[in-house]
Amino acid sequence: MRLTRRTLLGGMAALPVAVRAQSLDYRIEPVEVGDGLWIVRGADAPIERGNGGAIANLAILAGDEAAILIDCGPSLRYGRVLDAVARKLTGKPVGHVFLTHLHPDHGFAAGAFANAEVAGTAEVRRELQATAAGYADGMYRLLGDWMRGTEPVVPAATVTAGERLVAGRRLVFAPMAGHSPADLVVTDVATGTMIAGDLVFHDRAPSTPDADLATWRKTLGTLAAMSHKGLLPGHGPFDPGGQAAIAQTLDWIDWLESSLRGSVAAGLDMVAAGEVAIPARFDGLKAARYELQRSVSHFYPRLEAELFPRADQ
Repeated sequence: MRLTRRTLLGGMAALPVAVRAQSLDYRIEPVEVGDGLWIVRGADAPIERGNGGAIANLAILAGDEAAILIDCGPSLRYGRVLDAVARKLTGKPVGHVFLTHLHPDHGFAAGAFANAEVAGTAEVRRELQATAAGYADGMYRLLGDWMRGTEPVVPAATVTAGERLVAGRRLVFAPMAGHSPADLVVTDVATGTMIAGDLVFHDRAPSTPDADLATWRKTLGTLAAMSHKGLLPGHGPFDPGGQAAIAQTLDWIDWLESSLRGSVAAGLDMVAAGEVAIPARFDGLKAARYELQRSVSHFYPRLEAELFPRADQ
C-alpha cells in the first residue's frame, strides 16, 4: 500500500484516544421547508475540527420508494448519520444522491450510500477524477479522525439537463458553471424550491478556490430569471423569496473583483490586499475577511500577470 499523508493521518486518527472519540458526533437537525423537502444547514464557518467539516447545506426529499439527497456532506461518519436521519424523516432508504459540484464539504460522504445511485454531471465526474485525491489529503490534514474511513466517490450515474422523475418526484436539473468548472442546480417542481449548491451563498461570503468570476456573474443572472420560489444556497440560511441570496452573491463578486483589481493596480502586496476595508453592506456576511484573504491567494498572481505583463513581452 502506498503511504500517503492521508493514509498516515488516518492511521494516527484510529488510535484509541477516548477524549477525542467522545467529541466526534455530528448533530444533524433538518428543517422542513416544503411538502416532503427538508434542508440541513451547515455551519457558517470555514472547515475546521470544531465542526468536522459540516459547513455545507444539503436537501433531503421524500420520494415514493426512496429518499433523495442533494449533496451529502464531508465524510463517511457524517453520511452514516445523515442516512439514519433521512430514513427516519421519509420512512424510506436513501436511493439517490446528486452532487452539485466537486468540493468535499458537499460530496465526500457519498461512500456512506453504497446502495444508492450517486449521480453528477459528466463534468463533475471528470473534475472529481482529477482532484479528489488531493482534496481528500487536505481534508484528512484539516479534520483528522473526523475523516476516518472516508474515500471520495466518483458518481457512477450521469445527470443531464432537463426534467426527470426521480422516485416519483419531479426534479429539474440545470448544469452550469462559475463557482467551479461544473455546477449543478436542482429545482424541486412540487415546492418550487431551487437547490443552488455553491453558485449561491447567503449571509456568508462566497468562496472562490475554483471560481471563474465572469462565468459566475452570468450564471447568477440565469438563476435569477429561472422559475423558482424559495432557494437553498450552498452556505447560509434558506432564502424564502428566492432572489435576495442571488443578488447578494452577485454584489459580493462584483465588489471582490473590483477590489482585487484596484489593489493590484495600487501596487499592494497580497497581505495588504487581504486587509482592505470591506464595505459596510457586507457586515452581516459570515467569514467575509477569511474569504477575501482566500480570494486574494486564488486570484492575485494571475491578476498581476494580466495587469503588469513582463516588459519583454
